[in-house]
Amino acid sequence: MNSLVIFYSTFGNTEKIARAIGEGAGANVVNAKDAGNTDLSSVDLLIVGSPTLGGRPTKPVQDFLNNIPADGLKGKSVACFDTRFEEAVQGFGLKLVLKTFKYAAEKMGEILSAKGGDLKATAGFFVLGKEGPLKEGEIERARGWGKGLFQ
Repeated sequence: MNSLVIFYSTFGNTEKIARAIGEGAGANVVNAKDAGNTDLSSVDLLIVGSPTLGGRPTKPVQDFLNNIPADGLKGKSVACFDTRFEEAVQGFGLKLVLKTFKYAAEKMGEILSAKGGDLKATAGFFVLGKEGPLKEGEIERARGWGKGLFQ
């Protein structure tokens, strides 16, 4: 199966997760800034990842998604992930913001599905602060999530 991970990372945490998912899925990993008009015709599984910024993916990821033709993912499996704060350990104010705006993976999943993709999974991986680091165990969890996409 030909798999591809497209990601963008602001502080390096999402890149670490993308590379771990790529290892687990046996996928090529490409930064969204370098993805341009990537030919998806030979891709069987497309995985897209971004940090969550105001409930949305970053601009480079959004630009990549916007460049996919309307039915460009028809017959393809898709999955997406984001990096985010762990809601359960946040204060009331941030919990309210997180509940209101939600997460990037959810929005990316909707876009990928609307473009014809068969959404297999979405996931969120936790960072401990705006710039990280990743919560302990997230790299291993990401590797396992990537591997699990084939089961």
